[in-house]
Amino acid sequence: MPDRDDLGQAWQLPPSRYLHQRPAPYGIGAPAACYVTMRDGVRLAVDVYLPEGAPRPQRVPAIVILTPYYRRFQVTGPGAEPAPNIAIYRDMFVPRGYALVTVDVRGCGASFGTRDCFRSPRERDDHREIADWIVAQPWSSGVIGSTGISYLGAAACFLASTGHPAVKAIAPICAVHDTYTDHVFPGGIKCTTVTENYDELVEALDQDKRDMLAPYPYFNDKRYAGPAPVDEDTGGKLLAAAIAGHADSFKMRDLAPEFAFREGAASHDPALHSGAFSPYWYLGDMPGQVNVLSISGWYDGSAFANGSIARFLSNPGADNRLLLGPWDHGARTNGSPFRDSRPLPEFPVLAEILRFFDEHLAGMDTGLRDEAPVHFHTVRGEKWQAATSWPPHPANTRMFLAADGVLASQAPGETAVAAYQASFTTATGRNSRFERLGALPVVDYYKDWNGREERMLSFATAPFARDTELTGHATVQLHVSTSEHDAGLFVYLSEVDADGRSWFITEGLLRLLHRTEGQPPAGYQATWPWRSFRREDARHMQPGVPETVRFALLPVSWTLQAGSRLRVAIAGADADHFAQVTPGRPPSLEFTLGGANASFIDLPLRG
Repeated sequence: MPDRDDLGQAWQLPPSRYLHQRPAPYGIGAPAACYVTMRDGVRLAVDVYLPEGAPRPQRVPAIVILTPYYRRFQVTGPGAEPAPNIAIYRDMFVPRGYALVTVDVRGCGASFGTRDCFRSPRERDDHREIADWIVAQPWSSGVIGSTGISYLGAAACFLASTGHPAVKAIAPICAVHDTYTDHVFPGGIKCTTVTENYDELVEALDQDKRDMLAPYPYFNDKRYAGPAPVDEDTGGKLLAAAIAGHADSFKMRDLAPEFAFREGAASHDPALHSGAFSPYWYLGDMPGQVNVLSISGWYDGSAFANGSIARFLSNPGADNRLLLGPWDHGARTNGSPFRDSRPLPEFPVLAEILRFFDEHLAGMDTGLRDEAPVHFHTVRGEKWQAATSWPPHPANTRMFLAADGVLASQAPGETAVAAYQASFTTATGRNSRFERLGALPVVDYYKDWNGREERMLSFATAPFARDTELTGHATVQLHVSTSEHDAGLFVYLSEVDADGRSWFITEGLLRLLHRTEGQPPAGYQATWPWRSFRREDARHMQPGVPETVRFALLPVSWTLQAGSRLRVAIAGADADHFAQVTPGRPPSLEFTLGGANASFIDLPLRG
């Protein structure tokens, strides 16, 4: 089944119908490109697209896109889209009366400077200066919004966090709230997909090494000839100088180890830490001042879905909305294994963003305020649902790990132990949520999942008597000992159908060093077990001594079919995506079954 917005009754006015009735009377003018000079003399390359034709207001609201992935390419042949990462925004918003401003962030594209981090406080300061420049333009109405996928969405959050009075609304798509836990160190374990693969893409783009772009379908068109220069740079000398300067930018593989603990300062700069390049660090100071539509998906990369939900929970007061679909990172693919043959989403994400911006940037009465603030798609149920809050169904059903691989509704009366020897060769394949973080093309998510749990410690329920919905965060509580002073726990939830095939549902992980729970700060709300991941809260395990640990799996909405069983599988490694914990010493793990320290999972089930 597709993810069309007419499946279910979630909207009074579905986004597709809103888009159908929304006029688009303007043409798209060619971009005007110039440099805008920052406070430290660094020049940023900027493109401006304005609506053309038909009488239009003298002044229009602007939507700004802040990107490290080229605002525009030079092209050498006909038919090539010069702005492959910008075109969707240009074609949606400019014909409907918005200016689109696209910016190569410092150290990228045709902009000068270097990148000193994966986002940085310097970039955040740049964003405010770009906003100052926009409102000073003769075509500007003095109102600004921002959107974009991943880095671009987090940049939109950075822009909003500056408190610039012109910034009224943002719509971050698949964007982090906390770079540490949402992206690089989910569960406190280094994601090697990020730390080892991202540098190749960035080096190829920032230093214009076109031969290195072959693995990345978004950038490897043979007609692309590097970043487009600004209009004044007719000979390309400024562009060449900017690209030469990019060679001194940071390397993710070198920088990531500096941030092994959350909010721990880098050794070379006491002011640089994981909070300083995360939106939550700043947005917490200004709840309710900007309207926010947070968008993510059940197959989004790393723990980005948690980031969107935390942003929604932490921004009370403004028009604050949450949209969660069956999508991967960037909402480029409908990741449901039960979709029809077309991988492209049919849900018009940009139509929902257009309505949001029409309401808050253009001052139109769109009926948006009559809609529920939360919309989510249920996989296998293949329908959209609406809710007033997250989680939609806070009640949980507790299931206990029991002997013989059983997941039981009652705790075993007698205490037993389930032993598991971790292996650092246990893996989850190359069709996961993590591959998309490196811009690699995945279409069929977890298509090779069936059979992987055979190398894990598994527990399964009896067959369900009727279809049962699981929506929210499942939370495991495990009483566990390890042979080492530390270990990684990887927990997977699957549906095993009546034919015995296993379908991946969701996953979660935790490094035991970070097992201490705490209370989130006021500006960072979560409805799942929260921990600081700070160095001062880290505690080694005592080998052989069991402790109780609790953590959430990633959120999902999924309908379990009558006759299917629900399986929980536990591993000590994911060789394809995460660093070893502990290196070279795969731990022996023991889990307590039954008794006062029974291990269990709380499931947000609704029959």
